[in-house]
Amino acid sequence: MKYSYSKDIESGFEDTESKIREALLDVGFGILTEINMKKAFKEKLNLEYKNYKILGACNPTLAHQALESESFIGILMPCNILLIDNEDQSTKIVFPYAKSLLEVTENNAISDLANKVDDLLRSAFDAIK
Repeated sequence: MKYSYSKDIESGFEDTESKIREALLDVGFGILTEINMKKAFKEKLNLEYKNYKILGACNPTLAHQALESESFIGILMPCNILLIDNEDQSTKIVFPYAKSLLEVTENNAISDLANKVDDLLRSAFDAIK
């Protein structure tokens, strides 16, 4: 099962993160969570690691609809977007296939919402250059 898609962006890590945030905002998603693996590994393990962030994206309207249809759906939310520093002035971005990740619910209403999420996320992904 394919659960994500990715591409390399010819820009630095911070610039790419800004592009992602803007593209997501343009399609109705905000960032609820941010996990900075480089910082966490340094603080917890005293390890040096490349820039690697997990951004938890959420569309409030669709999230509310999902919670109304499936009370435990929160275990699968928000949509995680990855930014990985290629360490060559390019950055890999990775977006999820919501449909693949949410099919475990076996709920038709969630499946329909997943299609909407996928369309919006793909639009944001395609806008990032």
